[in-house]
Amino acid sequence: MELLAPAGDFECLKAAVQNGADSVYFGASSFSARAFANNFDNEALEMAINYAKLRNVKTHLTLNTLITDNEFENAIKLAEHAYNCGIDAIIVQDFGLARYLIKNFPSLDVHGSTQMTIHNLECVQTLEKFGFKRAVLSRELPISEIYDICHKTNIETEVFIHGALCLSYSGQCLMSSMIGGRSGNRGKCAQPCRLPYKVKDIDSSFKYLMSPKDLCGLEFIPKLIDAGVTSFKIEGRMKKPEYVATVTRIYRKYIDKCMNKENYEIEKKDIDDLLQVFNRGGFSSGHLKNSPNTDFVYPEKPNNAGIYIGNISNYSAHKGYVSFTLKDELSIGDIISFDNDHKKYTVSELMKDGLNLSSANKGDKVTIGRMKGKISIGAKIYKLTSKNLFSTANSSFTNTENIKTYLNANITLKEGEPIVLKVSTINDNDSIYNNITVTEKSENSPVKAINKPLDIERIITQLKKTSNTQFEFNDINVQLDSNLFIPNISIINELRRQALANIETCAMQKFKRNLNIKYSPTNSIAPQVTQKDISVCFNILDETLDYAKLTNFSKAYIPLKYFYNNKYFDIINTIAKKADIYVYMPIIIRGNYKNLLANYLRSTLENFNVKGIVFSNIGNVEYLKFIKEQYDNKLKLIANYTLNVFNDNTIKELLDYDIDLIEFSPELNKTNISSLCDSYGNNLEVFAYGKLPVMNTNYCFLGKSNKCYPNCDKKCFDTSKKYALIDRLGFEFRFIPDNIQTITTVFNSRITSIETKDFNVKSCRINILDENIDEINKVITTVSKGNRLEGNMYTNGNLNREI
Repeated sequence: MELLAPAGDFECLKAAVQNGADSVYFGASSFSARAFANNFDNEALEMAINYAKLRNVKTHLTLNTLITDNEFENAIKLAEHAYNCGIDAIIVQDFGLARYLIKNFPSLDVHGSTQMTIHNLECVQTLEKFGFKRAVLSRELPISEIYDICHKTNIETEVFIHGALCLSYSGQCLMSSMIGGRSGNRGKCAQPCRLPYKVKDIDSSFKYLMSPKDLCGLEFIPKLIDAGVTSFKIEGRMKKPEYVATVTRIYRKYIDKCMNKENYEIEKKDIDDLLQVFNRGGFSSGHLKNSPNTDFVYPEKPNNAGIYIGNISNYSAHKGYVSFTLKDELSIGDIISFDNDHKKYTVSELMKDGLNLSSANKGDKVTIGRMKGKISIGAKIYKLTSKNLFSTANSSFTNTENIKTYLNANITLKEGEPIVLKVSTINDNDSIYNNITVTEKSENSPVKAINKPLDIERIITQLKKTSNTQFEFNDINVQLDSNLFIPNISIINELRRQALANIETCAMQKFKRNLNIKYSPTNSIAPQVTQKDISVCFNILDETLDYAKLTNFSKAYIPLKYFYNNKYFDIINTIAKKADIYVYMPIIIRGNYKNLLANYLRSTLENFNVKGIVFSNIGNVEYLKFIKEQYDNKLKLIANYTLNVFNDNTIKELLDYDIDLIEFSPELNKTNISSLCDSYGNNLEVFAYGKLPVMNTNYCFLGKSNKCYPNCDKKCFDTSKKYALIDRLGFEFRFIPDNIQTITTVFNSRITSIETKDFNVKSCRINILDENIDEINKVITTVSKGNRLEGNMYTNGNLNREI
């Protein structure tokens, strides 16, 4: 059972390793999903790999952003450097990059990032088929679905066990990208979900409606181990090393308890320590339970809430004295905060009964000084940082070595001959040090002693001075002739240092590689497209509209849910007289829905003149290819933009798998789009117009839950209601709830509209949400001419900016 810990910098790496992580994951200075962590340049990357692996800890590189064509070779070079340094695995989001690594990097484990939205059995089976070693599962999966995946695949599975949660399915959030050009898929998320919002016409005040509590999975460790999970992942590459040390230490403790079949009871102090290092209004079980979680979001505060330690009973604004009864211990150096005051205060004066203290205990009536700000009697006080806990955590990895490799030594000292030190490792097939022996000889030789001969105990004492290394001698055999003397005992020390250094060198030779990749671009050249198709995606079918008045479009994408509701059959048949009908598959297809969906799809294909299917996740590929073959390959398969296609390599992989049309990512800019169109334009579709879905979340803003529940009276199935989130600036983000899978789709506040006349692209997509028929026809006319609509309500997204 692997415990995988984060390392945003070298101190965090040490904290993880010294506190019991089996593996660590970290990013390089580019192509990492945490671009604002310190990360590691090439030199530091090699140091990090050496440090971890020489302590028998595996290393995973997060090369988990989407890669453009002009970046692809540099991404390969980075992977090559990490590979040659001895990296154990590379975590990848970009499908084209992943396939390239699988094909060209022998013995490298490629892990599918959670950014690939790996949320069902079919996703995992597809990754296994394509050669991935491990799937990092979406955080939205309950234990029951994780169990099903683990028992029906042979691929390794990785599950997040502690840390921050995204509200959106990872890989399906474009909110930060569309609002401000900082893409989560490029490692630069600005976290607009941690800002205040309110539901239009329902909420009276702004709160942090999209800010989930952090996950704490301690109680689920036994069940997840029974489910067959390979690895427990701690989130936190942006956190401090003391956080990494504390969380790693505690999870190591409970994993070992479970694996050793000890009594599994979680101690309150361990929960308190986890809360103290970071929490957002307490912890959450995330999505791990099958029952609804109505405590998923903490709407009061988006950052560290700390631990509640009391209410202000008296406050002297003049002196800055705050008095209260402690609900938890407090020490000089702790950092605290007060309700309704955004400032942080360091406790520098602590008194009880007029006496100055360095610390005080729960129940003590204390006064703290030098507190001036927005402070009022009755306000709650929170301890954000415990100096004592941080000090303990820091000491666990600073100037210490907790991870030991045991050695045997044989040292021979004979008169007139060089001293010979032979050091060997204890054979362990799981250790990097397995079956290593080194021999060192001194330049000087022992001589006859005059008055103070060497004794065995002194030699053993010198050899055992390894406390500042990861080595410890288990057995030392000394062969010492009688009455010998050496002029300087440092000779023994130097032999020991040389032996240990050479053992490290021998170990490193086992994991270093020598690969030299000669990357060649795809160099495909697309024929010139003479006539662009117009595709219209109807996110909503409105019974009040006359769809017979629609004109001049070639393809209609209609969500699958409308094909099994007979009140929409006339609308579908009307649209079918205007354009070819394509079934638009859900972006998320959970395990409890997929069988029903498969039946609905078959029924739809039998009862409607469907020309093709738009699929939204890599997990759909295998099944839909099978469906296509059953229909004599007459059905067209279209890859939705949600597959996050960024480069030629991904396009080529999908085309090789018999995909007919590919809608590339709407995050790309003009230069990137032109590059793709020059190579594969006749196989591509561009998102030309519409409110872009910026978030797909397993959370309902109406029911305030991650799952529907029986007594919910929100009637989200009423399509006549138009729900929206409003931010502080007054922008409205339309959202559509779905009571079938509890999937909420959030749309951008502004309408994307771009010029396409200069793009050599086969098809232009129009995304319809709340437009009427006249507006739709106007859009079709504009897009057909390759133009964009003008006005404050429109945006060209990332077309003219880097992300």
